[in-house]
Amino acid sequence: MNTMQATVFHGVNDIRVDTVPRPTAGPGEAVIRITATTICGTDLHIVRGEYPVKPGLIIGHEPVGVIEELGAGVTGYRVGERVLVGAITPCGQCRACLSGQSSQCGHGSGCEAMGGWRFGNTIDGAQAEYLLVPFAQANLAKIPDEVTDEQVVLLADIASTGFGGAESAGIKIGDAVVIFAQGPIGLCATVGAKLMGATMIIAVDGDESRLEMARRMGADEVINYRECDAVAKVLKLTGGGADVAIEALGTQGTFEQCLRCLRPGGTLSSLGVYSGKLEIPYEAYAAGLGDHRIVSTLCPGGKERMRRLINVVQSGRFDPTMLVTHRFPLADIKQGYELFGSRADGVLKILITP
Repeated sequence: MNTMQATVFHGVNDIRVDTVPRPTAGPGEAVIRITATTICGTDLHIVRGEYPVKPGLIIGHEPVGVIEELGAGVTGYRVGERVLVGAITPCGQCRACLSGQSSQCGHGSGCEAMGGWRFGNTIDGAQAEYLLVPFAQANLAKIPDEVTDEQVVLLADIASTGFGGAESAGIKIGDAVVIFAQGPIGLCATVGAKLMGATMIIAVDGDESRLEMARRMGADEVINYRECDAVAKVLKLTGGGADVAIEALGTQGTFEQCLRCLRPGGTLSSLGVYSGKLEIPYEAYAAGLGDHRIVSTLCPGGKERMRRLINVVQSGRFDPTMLVTHRFPLADIKQGYELFGSRADGVLKILITP
């Protein structure tokens, strides 16, 4: 067949499952048949018009599939092999990649200022029957036979991003860490803090079901910000301030609260995507005299990153399947978006299967 079904962005609050041309692999590219993908918070921002993309774009960026076609020059792979592909597809050869900043790869196109090439954002994405993978040699991560598609699909973005927030913060053994917002990325940041060696992990959210999941993911303390002064409680639990605060929502309020929770010399690790003006209150920042460090992290991609994350799952140190709460076929994906956007029924991650 020369056509496929795909979720296409037509405009604000207007997505449709359309029949579109099926991609073909050119030199250095691959086409995979999607077996599992998801709906992500970034997808919701796109649909709501909070993050602009061009009409006609296929959205979605957490792909698992089977190699259907390999372009010239792609070696070491076979048609029929199962693969995981990161949400961001670095080329491995540009200035950003060679500088260790592969998530900012622009494939030489000047996209670096946009945060690299990302499925469902700057190139056609994964909420479809087939996906074209650029620079396949650098981006196809083989999935071991003993690992299921559902176990690895969340590694493409939320796990890579959440873990990356903990890694970028430089968490040390024995650190106290607070994570504001326990959506899927915040929950993965909670797991990442534990893997990095933090011994006091505090999860903050206003949803009791998400706080319960945070406990299951390794949080030592949970705080419902609707019931108390979260900052004051963090300062008390940590004896004066956290070593690291991770912001996983993308709002002015959570950003400020993270700053106010830090000890002098602490690090704020920002994972949020901010759609408006972001300000730093001078008193929360100790007027610039507190030796605070603010870092941001965009989802690390590439096959080596995916291989390492698969190892974490395969070893039993992380079970992403706990985060999958609902499932929809591709044909019913609009219902999935409605549920995800409403945050009803305890929804965390929605698995989509073509």
